[in-house]
Amino acid sequence: MAIDTTNMCSQLQKKLFEEDGIYHRLWIAMQDDPELTAVVRSRQLHIYRNGKKVLVLAGKAEPKIIREDSLCEMI
Repeated sequence: MAIDTTNMCSQLQKKLFEEDGIYHRLWIAMQDDPELTAVVRSRQLHIYRNGKKVLVLAGKAEPKIIREDSLCEMI
């Protein structure tokens, strides 16, 4: 999965892409799941499964669970 990180919050980038980041295992799981897509909006990462939003990750704020999903259980 490739996402445009140009407008992503730098703190979120660290949490997501660095191996010791709290969201790194979510990023790894997202790579292996073809049903998931992600888009950066307002410096946050919006994650979708089959076109329906399931989770919003932000740099400083708590993750916002939109729908129950196996990915949300990993937080």
